[in-house]
Amino acid sequence: MLASTALAATVAFPPSTFAANRRPPNFIVIQCDDMGYGDWGAAARGAIRTPHLERMARQGTTFTDFYAGANICTPSRAAMLTGRYAARTGLGWGVLLVGDTRVLPTSEVTIAKALSPRYTSALIGKWHLGHTGPDWAPTRHGFDYYFGIPYSHDMKPLALYETRKSDTAPPVGGPAEIAELQQQFCEKALEFISANHERPFFLDLALSAPHLPSIPSAAFHGKSASGAYGDVVEEIDSIVGRILARLTDLDIARDTLVIFTSDNGPWFEGATGGLRQRKGGGGYEGAYRVPAIAWQPGVVPAGRRSNAIGMSIDFLPTFCAMAGIAPPAGVTLDGRDLSATIVRGAPSPHDELLLFNDEDVVAVRTQRWKLVAADYYRNYYMDLPSRGYPQLYDMQADPAESYSVADRYPDILAGLTASLARARETFASFRTHPSTIIGGQPTPTQPPRTSD
Repeated sequence: MLASTALAATVAFPPSTFAANRRPPNFIVIQCDDMGYGDWGAAARGAIRTPHLERMARQGTTFTDFYAGANICTPSRAAMLTGRYAARTGLGWGVLLVGDTRVLPTSEVTIAKALSPRYTSALIGKWHLGHTGPDWAPTRHGFDYYFGIPYSHDMKPLALYETRKSDTAPPVGGPAEIAELQQQFCEKALEFISANHERPFFLDLALSAPHLPSIPSAAFHGKSASGAYGDVVEEIDSIVGRILARLTDLDIARDTLVIFTSDNGPWFEGATGGLRQRKGGGGYEGAYRVPAIAWQPGVVPAGRRSNAIGMSIDFLPTFCAMAGIAPPAGVTLDGRDLSATIVRGAPSPHDELLLFNDEDVVAVRTQRWKLVAADYYRNYYMDLPSRGYPQLYDMQADPAESYSVADRYPDILAGLTASLARARETFASFRTHPSTIIGGQPTPTQPPRTSD
């Protein structure tokens, strides 16, 4: 029987594992916007050069079966920062557009809040969890420092903000130029690392690229064989190299866990690496499975590839465990502590992961199996089982999800179908919008998303 979708609190990571460190580890998450699973390394086949990411992988561990918290931006970022499926936060439906007044509730415990006051924290880059009212800025959600844009860089008006937790006045935005943003984010990240290298810190470096439009800085324009998109990915790769070099120069590389990932699959450009569908799709892999590399020299094993399933909801409990900090009291976490998986190669602590399309649970993934329950077809959002098309995939044999084996494994199908039903019942009470699956019948899709 599969475990309940409401996951238990994490177990503290054994202190002896980090006894050789000078202090509790720093945490850096470098999160891209819409970077595809196949946009780096060997999968890019030389069309996009990513030597720094490849070196990071050689010196660290690559997670091949790692998932974003959602298939679009806002719910994915809400899930990552809170360790909870976004439906629990009120930001599980759609993305925040310019006229939206929704904001991440201040009652939610972010990674920054969970690590405070022991850690100083910064969010540099794209926020996209609210931009109206007195409580929208990241500094109202546990971060000590914020430099960035409030939403995707194709949304207008676009402004660049800088504020600190100690500031009493609301943040005021200044001019933002897309071509300069990634370099500005990198410079501020380097400044933050240097200023705080003698104490524990958490940095969420939320790059707004390669989200379209792809506009690289002048130094990277025309460098890639894959057009402007490739130029921007090569710029991202250079930023990764600069971050790792600064940690090495400050002699804190061994003290710092760096995770590189993306908020969802690629949009209209970018490579899924052979996975099915793209950002914003139904329940298939290309919308959710993302690049994931963990790097901490002398702590995270070098050159390893792990297929243990994980998700960005795991960052909060993992960081708490590695820092020796108790997980937030009274908070239902869906994430699990991945520290033993990252450091010792232990199996995934997850029995299952849930994939959401807005507030609908549309897929259940276990280590070997995946049940896909909904997809888009022309003008319809289709509930596949109700049409007699049960979609069960053996992810070890068929990661591209080309052939359902539902008729070959009826017991597995029954178990995952029951798990899906339990998950839908669990999250029904968190709905802010009606389900797009009505009576198991095809229904018109929600209005098209103009951005995220």
